[in-house]
Amino acid sequence: MRKHYDSLWGIVTSEMKHDVLSGHRFCFINKTRKRLKILWWDGTGLLVLCKRLDKGLFIAPWLHKGEGPLVISENEMALLLEGNEIVGRVKLSPEPWQRGDAHV
Repeated sequence: MRKHYDSLWGIVTSEMKHDVLSGHRFCFINKTRKRLKILWWDGTGLLVLCKRLDKGLFIAPWLHKGEGPLVISENEMALLLEGNEIVGRVKLSPEPWQRGDAHV
């Protein structure tokens, strides 16, 4: 968890192949799962948010089989930051509704 703005930016762009300026939040969890960092471009600047849990552990998305990164909703992000273990195990939020998805 020694990486900060520039190093995390490099991981997101080169390894994850995403644009940091997209507004998405990119979470990084350490090996002991006690600390978490979030890299987020809020439109005016780059933020690095850090959290260390006193009790419990953050989820380990790398232990769950699947393709690509774990994509979660705002509510699931709030649960993740609380240290809730259910995030990433089951889908808690429906897919976002998009115009043209309705079948008539």
